[in-house]
Amino acid sequence: MSALTLISPAEGIVQASDLSESALDYGRAALSTNTMRAYSGDWEEFQTWCADRGRGSLPATPATVANFASALASAGKKVPTIARKLAAIRFFHRGAGEENPTDNAGMSAILKGIRRTVGTAPRQKAPATVDVIHALMARIATDTLQGKRDRALLLLGFAGAFRRSELVAITVEDLTFSNEGVDVFLPKSKTDQEAKGQSVAVLNGKALKPADRLQEWLEAAAITSGPIFRRINRGDHLTGEPLTAQTVALIVKRYAEAAGLDFEKLSGHSLRAGFVTSAAENRASISRIMEVTRHRDPRTVETYVRRADRFKDHAGDGFL
Repeated sequence: MSALTLISPAEGIVQASDLSESALDYGRAALSTNTMRAYSGDWEEFQTWCADRGRGSLPATPATVANFASALASAGKKVPTIARKLAAIRFFHRGAGEENPTDNAGMSAILKGIRRTVGTAPRQKAPATVDVIHALMARIATDTLQGKRDRALLLLGFAGAFRRSELVAITVEDLTFSNEGVDVFLPKSKTDQEAKGQSVAVLNGKALKPADRLQEWLEAAAITSGPIFRRINRGDHLTGEPLTAQTVALIVKRYAEAAGLDFEKLSGHSLRAGFVTSAAENRASISRIMEVTRHRDPRTVETYVRRADRFKDHAGDGFL
């Protein structure tokens, strides 16, 4: 991004060449690491697409961007994916001080047509509800370091409704254990981009006991500082390398397959969705659920609640 420019609506264009490295770093931090990584990949894809067709990518014409979006839709890409790629094109054009080629009436009409043709309904991954969690636990060999790690990971991810990126970023220093469970401090998260910090109370409970299982893992692995979830090599040897967010999804799928579940419908997000769904089925209030999940918009949680309640007090109850 250092070859580009940073835009200030009030002051106009700020040239990157006029900025120090620290100023550039703060400019890059305006977007999360994951978003910046996605935008960079999308931009490279757009540049390659343009080069293959002899079209200019910077600046790109609205027609070029419209054809790119149409090609994506024809290739089966979903609307959210197309929208993100267009956001990346807009970001890099603004960064270079060029006009935004996505802000065009013709472009808007084409996008509307894509939405109507392709559809905008997201494909929801199945929630790993409490019953699913118990099924996964039954498949974990807890006499190994890997088993103890995976059990603690799945239980903490579920009980704290953590996002994958949050889960793998937790360190020992973020944990405060008590008789009731464990408080997990998140220095930064998706809904806390300004790093004010959030604390999540993870209840130990009577059945799953995620705090106890987490302590057992940390003691067995002799982890006293730094990341709590780390890679384990062949031979059950612990490394100092933290797990990636993608690994969380692979662990969920591995045990789901072993339990005979439809593992293709489960993902790392299933742990978070599973807590919300299970809490809704247990008649927890939306406000109490949001205290754990840290959702900003109650409408997001209401979606899970409606899904959990769809057969309760059904209109057809009594005559079907």
